[in-house]
Amino acid sequence: MVKRIVVGAHYGLRDWIAQRITAVFMVIFTVLFAAAALGLPEMNYPAWSGLFRNGIVRFFAFLFFLSLFYHAWIGVRDIWMDYIKPVGVRLTLHVVTIFVLVGYAGWAAQILWRL
Repeated sequence: MVKRIVVGAHYGLRDWIAQRITAVFMVIFTVLFAAAALGLPEMNYPAWSGLFRNGIVRFFAFLFFLSLFYHAWIGVRDIWMDYIKPVGVRLTLHVVTIFVLVGYAGWAAQILWRL
């Protein structure tokens, strides 16, 4: 019988790939967004507002933030799992991290769509 070890970052390849995919998406979005921003006629509020008036830009910006938060979740979760040994403390840190990242995602949606 194999005994499963419940400490440490044991999710392996799946999370490693997910973190790389989110990183690639964030880099591509950042380059394209920087090009779009630098192509604006002026750097003022109406120009920025016009850029984000396009629903596709808002959608991909929100996907950028979701990718960022998922990327951060994988990294921070692995840090908690590797360095925080008491299970109760680690669980508390996981829950706090999840609530903060979900709150940030809601805040990003509110900013992008002015809900």
